[in-house]
Amino acid sequence: MNVLIVEDEPGVSRFLAKACVEIGYVPHIEADGRSALARAKNTRFEIILLDVMLPGMNGFEVCRQLRSEGVSSLILIITARDTLEDKVAGLDAGADDYVCKPFRVAEILARMRALLRRRESSSVKLQVADLVLDAETRMAMRDGKDIHLSATEYSLLEFLMRNAGKTMPRSVILDHVWQYDFAGSDNVLDVYIGYLRAKIDKGREPLIHTSRGVGYRVGLK
Repeated sequence: MNVLIVEDEPGVSRFLAKACVEIGYVPHIEADGRSALARAKNTRFEIILLDVMLPGMNGFEVCRQLRSEGVSSLILIITARDTLEDKVAGLDAGADDYVCKPFRVAEILARMRALLRRRESSSVKLQVADLVLDAETRMAMRDGKDIHLSATEYSLLEFLMRNAGKTMPRSVILDHVWQYDFAGSDNVLDVYIGYLRAKIDKGREPLIHTSRGVGYRVGLK
């Protein structure tokens, strides 16, 4: 499995490359954003480990451009920028997961395995009422109209649709979709539920329902 490590600190990139080799992955290293963008567009990588503070082009922009070009590699952002706003920006740019420095290599490897399992377990299409989610294109459709989703919106909707008809607790959703410690603040979940409702439910029969004090459910009432 090819892994692209985009990191301008040689010690960190060597450390990550060594860990990848030990578990049978094939690491490739780039130290600046523009070179990483060009390489990721022209070479198939299963996973990209992407720093944010890079020379040439920052990691958020690299991620955003890769997604706009249709590159479907799993992207795991690894950075010292650890504010909630930074995490949301990274996920909105199209990243699949986000880890803050300093990190333990065991956590990075576990996140990589989790991302691969999630992709492997994805069925081609999920459907609830007239809402269809295509795992291959990572787009939704309702009333015959395409709905474009960010990476985080897709992960959240996919999780809720795989559990259609069940009220999923907030803590379970956060753990599955974000897997982060938000220092007790889970307002990010409400923000993304709002995004999904604006795209999916606006002007239509609602499919996303709130169970106050518990969590959220997808399905007809």
